[in-house]
Formats: sequence, structure tokens, C-alpha cells
Amino acid sequence: MTDGMRNPNAKHTDFGFLKGIIRKNPKAQASNVDMIFERKGHVLIGEWKRAGENMSEGQKRLLRALSDKPDFYVYIIEGYSYAEEREVGRIYKLQKEKLTKLGAGEAYLIKMIQSWYAYVDSLQSSVSGTLQ
Repeated sequence: MTDGMRNPNAKHTDFGFLKGIIRKNPKAQASNVDMIFERKGHVLIGEWKRAGENMSEGQKRLLRALSDKPDFYVYIIEGYSYAEEREVGRIYKLQKEKLTKLGAGEAYLIKMIQSWYAYVDSLQSSVSGTLQ
């Protein structure tokens, strides 16, 4: 496994083989998320899109649903990140079906994640038990 688990030559996961497996909803399809952090039951999700890249309707619905959950923080980040290069553009927060521009750039993204972690770390833990 490479540092950061990124391989610029890796193909994207293709979930096409799952299309139609839900008979009541044959359009239901699996989706992926580009970035995810968890701390004390709180989850920060970042979906990265290059400028002009479209998001599928299913992924939009998934991210909207997650953003409605009280302990989920959903961000849309314009850009990309590979081992040899990255570009971090505008950063938006998705909440209540509304996108709000927060800032832009790598330094802003890092500060935002650090602030989220510090905030969540200061809360009492709502997670119990262990993963086995």
C-alpha cells in the first residue's frame, strides 16, 4: 500500500455489476466517497470533483442524506490529490440541501479539518464498544 493509499494509475472502482440488483429500485447504485474522517462518532466526508466534473444524481442524493444527519459534516472540494501533485480549489459545505462556500486552497482545507477534529475531540464520546 502506498503512502496516502493513492495510485495515479489505479482504475476507479466500477460498481456497474450491481446495477439492477434491487428489484424494487433497479436504478439504485453503489457510490463511493473520496475522503472520510471519523472521530467519536462524528464523520467528516469530503467529495472531490475537478472543475467542470459532474456528480451523479445518486451521489448527490447520498451526500444530501448524509448531510442531514446530526453528526455528519459533508464538504465538496474542487480539485484533486495525487502523490505527485494536487490542486485544492473552492471548498463548500453541504447542509440542508444548500451548498455554502467556505474558502479555498490547501491551507484552508487543512485548517478546516484540524478545526473539525479539535471541535469533535472536545465533545463527550458517543461511541462505545470495539470493532472486532
